[in-house]
Amino acid sequence: MVNLNKIFMNKLLLFIFSLSLATSGFAQTNVVDWKFESKKLGDKKYEVKLIAVVARPWHIYSTTTPDGGPLPTKITFTKNPLAVMEGKLKEVGKLETRFEDVFDVDTKFFNDKVEFVQVVSLKAPVKTSLTGSVEFMTCNDKECLPPTSVPFSIALK
Repeated sequence: MVNLNKIFMNKLLLFIFSLSLATSGFAQTNVVDWKFESKKLGDKKYEVKLIAVVARPWHIYSTTTPDGGPLPTKITFTKNPLAVMEGKLKEVGKLETRFEDVFDVDTKFFNDKVEFVQVVSLKAPVKTSLTGSVEFMTCNDKECLPPTSVPFSIALK
């Protein structure tokens, strides 16, 4: 006669072991740490920074990576009726360009760290926040991780 309790326990242990392996595998997917900050430049003017610190050997792609290549970093600000974006988003960091066979295009990326900087003016001297999300993709020389989206909220005081 088959012992059903023993079979159930074996399946439960196998499930827990598989779950722990899967969880440890996902731990490596967090290869970018994000920081969000603002600095007051003037009466109603702010500099907003979205800072990506990238673990070696990974890299994050530029916002200007060409079509047909990896997903470029995309920063979306939620519309705020009190704020006006001034100029274009700037990338501050060591930009590298390399032809990648897998995409068959020249890609633009950053290792270690990149700051995405946007100047913002307020329509009135009030406290508000900029919210939105940053969508990005990371790769190393052997593999790419799925695109990730990170929400943010940056206080403008």
